[in-house]
Amino acid sequence: MEDNFRIEGRNPVLEALKSGKNIDKIYLSKGDIQGSVIKIKAIAKEKRIPVVEVERKKLDDMSETKSHQGVIALAPPVDYVSVNDIVKIAENKNEPLFVVVLDEIEDPHNLGSILRTANASGVHGVIISKHRSAHITPTVMKTSAGACFYTPVAKVTNIVRTMQELKEKGVWFTGADMNGDKDIFDADLSGAVGIVIGNEGKGISRLVKEECDFLVNIPMVGKIESLNASVSAGIFMYQVLKHRIK
Repeated sequence: MEDNFRIEGRNPVLEALKSGKNIDKIYLSKGDIQGSVIKIKAIAKEKRIPVVEVERKKLDDMSETKSHQGVIALAPPVDYVSVNDIVKIAENKNEPLFVVVLDEIEDPHNLGSILRTANASGVHGVIISKHRSAHITPTVMKTSAGACFYTPVAKVTNIVRTMQELKEKGVWFTGADMNGDKDIFDADLSGAVGIVIGNEGKGISRLVKEECDFLVNIPMVGKIESLNASVSAGIFMYQVLKHRIK
């Protein structure tokens, strides 16, 4: 059995409590019970979750992110979902499927930022690889501002096979690629759609790229030739949302 998972920071812990995630214990920094920490303490009491006030040094020693804001919760490991679970979420909402596929995104800060934007833009689920990819860690939770408790994440062995299975369900995949055939403002991102974001340095791998129905670029008019992976993902997700709102 895996050790307890650390949820660090005021907002991530508060969102974990609000989402109904099981929490075993919460540690608070002595003398720092104010603002959102008061709310955390009140919800924990209501849910009968043990709260322990300790010296800040203990939290510093426990912290992985080194940015715990005086709050660390211990919880069971994060539950990943299946791709079919994500499909059912869209079906239950009577919406065309909207997924984001991350091909070897390795930076936990990028994964956290993508999960945060995915939640805001109506993504039904995010698909990551079991290998050579960032997984949900305290850093990801902190960066996502708690969005990881609301955005389903599926961890798969084979990205290509997963894309093929979703294509059979009518999903069209658009890959973010600086050499894409058309720019994002001309791309049709309506209907059931999967956005594919590649590795921070290498981009989308060859086999995954071949499985994409379209390769789309983001126009760049400045001196910098590329964008951070999470920023690119955010632009694509909101283009999909724009089509859906219209």
